[in-house]
Amino acid sequence: MITQTKETQSALTPDLVLDMLKKGNERYLNNEATSRTLLDQVEITSKGQFPFASILGCIDSRVPMELVFDLGIGDIFSTRVAGNIINEDVLGSMEYACKVAGSKLVVVLGHTKCGAVTSACKGVELGNITALLSKIKPAVGQHISSDADLTNENIEKVVVSNIHNSIKELKEKSPILREMEENGEIKIVGANYDVSTGRVTFL
Repeated sequence: MITQTKETQSALTPDLVLDMLKKGNERYLNNEATSRTLLDQVEITSKGQFPFASILGCIDSRVPMELVFDLGIGDIFSTRVAGNIINEDVLGSMEYACKVAGSKLVVVLGHTKCGAVTSACKGVELGNITALLSKIKPAVGQHISSDADLTNENIEKVVVSNIHNSIKELKEKSPILREMEENGEIKIVGANYDVSTGRVTFL
C-alpha cells in the first residue's frame, strides 16, 4: 500500500497513472483488493494531499470510484454530478486538481444503465433536473430522433457519446486543461463502467 506524497505524484506520468487505474480495476474484478489501513492513510493525508488523477463521474450509487479502481484515501479527486456533465464548477474543480494540485490524468467516467442519460432520452422535465438533462441532449440527438429509436441499445450509445461530448467540452472550455494536455503534463480520457460486471472499459 502506498499513500501518495509529492515525490510519488511527481514521479508519475499520465500513461503510468492510466495503467494504474486499469490494473486497479482488474484487481477489483478479481476480488483482490489491496490491503489498506485506512486510518493510517487518514493520518498521512492530513498533512497534505497529492492525488494522481481527477475523475468526473456520475452520482450513481453503484459506481464508487475509489472501489472500482481499488484506490485508497488521497489517490484521486472525485467529482460527481448526474450524467457526468460539464459545467463551470466541474471545470474549476478539474483545473484545480491538475494545475494546482498536480494530478496527471483526467477521466470522464460514464456507466451503463445511467438514469440521467435515460431520462434525457425520454425527455424528462422536473425542477432543476431539466437544466441538468439539457446538457446531455446533444448526445441524445446523435442517436435518438423518434420514439422508435428509444431502445436500450441506443440509450447505451448515448451514454458513450455523452462521455465523448464531456471530454470535448473540457478541452474547449478550459484553456488550462487543453494546454496542459498539449504539453504532455496530463492526459484526458473517457471510460465506461458496466454496472452488471464491474468492468471499466477505456474509450
